[in-house]
Amino acid sequence: MTTMEVERQRGRYAALAIAAVVIVVGVPLWWRTTETYRAWLPVHQINELAQLQLQLNVDVEVVFSRGTLTPEQGKKVPLTQTRDEEHTVDENTSLRYKYETKYRTATIMEEDALNQPTAAEADVALHTLSESPCGSVVVHVIPESSSLLPEGVSVYVGRRRTAVLRTSSAPRGGVTLKEVLAALEPQVTQVLHMMSFSHTDIAVAVSDRVRLGKVSRESLVDSMRAFKSSPGYEITFSLLNPDPKSHRLHWDIEGAVQNYIQPLLTKLAPVANFSIDSQILYYAVLGVNPRFDGSFNAYTLNAESLAHVINPVEARLGSSAASSYPVLNFLLYVPDAHHSPLYIHGHRKQEVPSNAFHSPRWGGIMVYNVNDRYGPGAEFPVDVSIDMARVMGVFLAQLRLMLGVQSSAPPPGFLVEPCGSAGLADWELDRLMWSRSVENVATATTTITSLAQLLDQIGNIVINDNIAQQVSSAVTSLQLAVAELEMGNLGFALQYSKEAILASERAFFDPSLLHLLYFPDDQKFAIYIPLFLPMCVPILLSLLKIASEIRQRRKDKQAKKD
Repeated sequence: MTTMEVERQRGRYAALAIAAVVIVVGVPLWWRTTETYRAWLPVHQINELAQLQLQLNVDVEVVFSRGTLTPEQGKKVPLTQTRDEEHTVDENTSLRYKYETKYRTATIMEEDALNQPTAAEADVALHTLSESPCGSVVVHVIPESSSLLPEGVSVYVGRRRTAVLRTSSAPRGGVTLKEVLAALEPQVTQVLHMMSFSHTDIAVAVSDRVRLGKVSRESLVDSMRAFKSSPGYEITFSLLNPDPKSHRLHWDIEGAVQNYIQPLLTKLAPVANFSIDSQILYYAVLGVNPRFDGSFNAYTLNAESLAHVINPVEARLGSSAASSYPVLNFLLYVPDAHHSPLYIHGHRKQEVPSNAFHSPRWGGIMVYNVNDRYGPGAEFPVDVSIDMARVMGVFLAQLRLMLGVQSSAPPPGFLVEPCGSAGLADWELDRLMWSRSVENVATATTTITSLAQLLDQIGNIVINDNIAQQVSSAVTSLQLAVAELEMGNLGFALQYSKEAILASERAFFDPSLLHLLYFPDDQKFAIYIPLFLPMCVPILLSLLKIASEIRQRRKDKQAKKD
């Protein structure tokens, strides 16, 4: 071989070696070091949660007192019946309600409790005998001749989880127990819808997952008044003094919160955490100028102007900017001497009895008039001690609305015992916990499925191990919450649902998932082409030349054979 041929062969071997190193070592190394790290996610379990099938199990106990059953009917109790209700909200969401009703006769001690002079005393006596578990309902059936309930009242709902139901007819022979229970079922169903949940409540709770047409407009209006479910809330009480020269205000907000608000928040501890603060704002005026109405001899704010009151005042509150939780604002406005008295009028130009209004998912404002202190011989500023019992009565009612405690009118013939100093009856807490548990599950499933779809569509987003851990934790908590709802363990279901929504939101809003932190494919090509093209072109040209020489050599050999 000549020297020229040796050099050509050496060049071919060098080109092949470089190409082999690039293909065998360089390309895999580059691919491995530049690939997007994506931790494993439980996609199959997330897809199962996208088809949400919730079952809510309610334990019901119906207790027959003496005189409500014949001896023949009494021999067939105790017994247990199960009733199911199924509702399809949309193609991805279905609800099933399972009521396990246990029928039995009253014990001697329960009979003594039902012999109390009033229904309220009977409710207390029954509660001391046994405390019903969270989420359950106990209905005591008393005879038609009983004087425990007032005239015209067929159902009494107490402060606990107990109701007293008066039968509409006396027991008589020839009627089977099945017929007695069938006649009683409509009233028991009414009690359950009031003391546990109704389908409307649960449908509103899953409204984030369904189209608006699937939920009634009235239900959505009621639900939009309350804040969305959150692990915590901040409550701010503000006293607005527009003119410190007119009056010097004194309010015992600490004592008022301790006496009126704290009992309610203590009872709501399973639902969320609460923090409370207060402030006094001087020279804080409303966003609109009240108009003097000669017919009332007072200044008035009509319903149309109330929407313009909040924004100027909100700019001075400053509490929402420093909190990651929803803030409930309650403002007490004391008008100055030049705009006093000041009354709020409704849509029908009638005076609002509480002289207050609330804004959905924001809070409430109450106007507190002190014009009776401005006598002819008054010395300014006038010292004013605010009646906190009156003020807190209004704010407490608004707080219940903001937190989603339903205060709908009871059905005809129902007598509902006021909740008293606790601010919340046990069954009202259960009703709120049912709604919050379902709402948390629906919100968490929507969040986690949206995150899975996002990560599937955008393949170059890094999925770190901590995000995968949060997603797995959310999926596990969701599965546990759904299982506890099926078993009727309301307290555990709410706790797991809160853990699920926290984990899902931490994963969804993780800063590392921002798509803007990563280059799209066209930008990657713009970066890699100037880097790899100068190196790859000589290698490719060398390989093409080698292939061309091999083909030419084969042609020469074929020509010699011919």
